[in-house]
Amino acid sequence: MTDLTGAEPYKLTTGLIVPRPIGWIGSISADGVPNLAPYSFFNAVSGSPPTFVFAPGRGSRKDTLANVREVGEFTINIVTTEVGDAMNLSSASHPPEVDEFETAGVTAVPSTTIRPPMVGECKANIECRVTQIVDVGHADHGNALVIGEATVFHVDEAVLDGSRVDQAELQAIGRHVGNLYSNATDLFELIRPA
Repeated sequence: MTDLTGAEPYKLTTGLIVPRPIGWIGSISADGVPNLAPYSFFNAVSGSPPTFVFAPGRGSRKDTLANVREVGEFTINIVTTEVGDAMNLSSASHPPEVDEFETAGVTAVPSTTIRPPMVGECKANIECRVTQIVDVGHADHGNALVIGEATVFHVDEAVLDGSRVDQAELQAIGRHVGNLYSNATDLFELIRPA
């Protein structure tokens, strides 16, 4: 790593770890201003209890990070092909007083157990409470691992097949490098050995 400079480590990381799921994170400031931003440094880390992590940067003020530090709650809004353009719009940088739900043209729906709203147009949303925030990487351009436990899942019945999620119906998209994305439509199955 000593011979890598500037943005090279980031470019290798985001170019090799693909596709990355997108956590479209809804948060709210202590003053009540909603915020919405996508994070591809995002994943599930436990199923019992359902626990998720996303990692906003710490190098400059990030509204999402400030909000989850202050309020301790966030929503995960699953990004699908239908809301991909809106998700992309919400990635723009805005001052803290700007509501990104509005700038992205999506509906802010009240959550049932927490304060931050959910994206009404999403097929699935997860309400979460922060359990831990861990700073990682360099202080000037590292990230914060925001870890949260789900308080409730909201899933459109159209994407459910019994208790399982029908991936063809969900149409989730993932992030690749730069401006490249993919959807989960070219699926294949590998049977695990006994």
